[in-house]
Amino acid sequence: MLENFLRPISIDKIININDLEPFQLGKHLKIYSDYFPNLSDIKVVIIGVGKQEANAVRRCLYQLSNYSSDLKIADLGNLAKSNTEVLLPVIKELLDGQILPIIIGETHHLSLAQYQAYHLREQLCNMVIVDRTIDFTFSKTRARRNQYFLNKILQAEKSYLLHLGLVGYQSHFVDPRTLELFEEYQFDYTRLGHLRANLEEVEPIIRDADFLSFDISAIRQSESPGSLSPSPSGLFAEEACKLAHYAGMNDKLSSIGFYGFDQELDINNQTAHLIAQMIWYFLDGFSNRKEDYPINTDGFVEYVVDFKSSDYQITFWKSTRSDRWWMQIPVKNKSKKYDHHRLVSCSYNDYLQACREELSERLVNAFSRFA
Repeated sequence: MLENFLRPISIDKIININDLEPFQLGKHLKIYSDYFPNLSDIKVVIIGVGKQEANAVRRCLYQLSNYSSDLKIADLGNLAKSNTEVLLPVIKELLDGQILPIIIGETHHLSLAQYQAYHLREQLCNMVIVDRTIDFTFSKTRARRNQYFLNKILQAEKSYLLHLGLVGYQSHFVDPRTLELFEEYQFDYTRLGHLRANLEEVEPIIRDADFLSFDISAIRQSESPGSLSPSPSGLFAEEACKLAHYAGMNDKLSSIGFYGFDQELDINNQTAHLIAQMIWYFLDGFSNRKEDYPINTDGFVEYVVDFKSSDYQITFWKSTRSDRWWMQIPVKNKSKKYDHHRLVSCSYNDYLQACREELSERLVNAFSRFA
């Protein structure tokens, strides 16, 4: 069925595979060129939405090193049509087959197809967006535009979105009313300045995501000149790669998209190189997953914190495999649909703060969501 929505790559027009060294990634991919590849042993696939942009990234990505020979990756070519209606069934079929798609997309509104795939599977999900702004509007006229895809998610009659996290936004691009709305929904939102000062504290937000949408406009123009919405301020390339690595390490995460790249605006293929490197760091994280998301308590150390002032206890879990932390949420609703979300990612600093009988705002919001 996937072949109906995808078009093969003219690989010779992108790069000469025979000229690549044995250590380079392009030598180790299953590529949809002459025929559709067998996906029986594939864990991750690459999909282009926008032939020109995706092929520019491929040209750079194929030349990077193949970090892990154990990770089987396929490049499934480019979407037949660049819209959510065609992308949606592709993502859903891959999710059903437990294959993680990496989407290289033209515009950020394609994130809607990521969400809708989980919706069709009737799966509660956590979404994390890396962006300089929030794609939501209070204008009914503007809300019909594709760029405001969050309106279609948050205002839907029935939603499977359990939680949303926004990473790297810049206040001068955001309507203050939108942040007030996020507070009402008890969503997480982290400003660029806070991220830069506490990059490791953003990791738990990304670790809670079922899928991640990365808008290239979150990266400063000097690092990413091919952005559809360039800005002089934003993430540095190293920070963007670190966030992609965090996403790869997330055992829960099952799809990721990189959006907002216009190849015609790019200078010396700098943005294409950067997206390729972000994908490389994501794959590096994926190949080093610890499989320690605590479905059970094997391999975990339990820490119980007494809040003596309120006669209350909170349980934290620390993985002996990765030294990562989770906080246990006493979910009143025993429905199995919440099993995937009963433990909320946190940091060691969150645990230390709890030992002082304090909880970070993010963890307080987590309790409220399940109240």
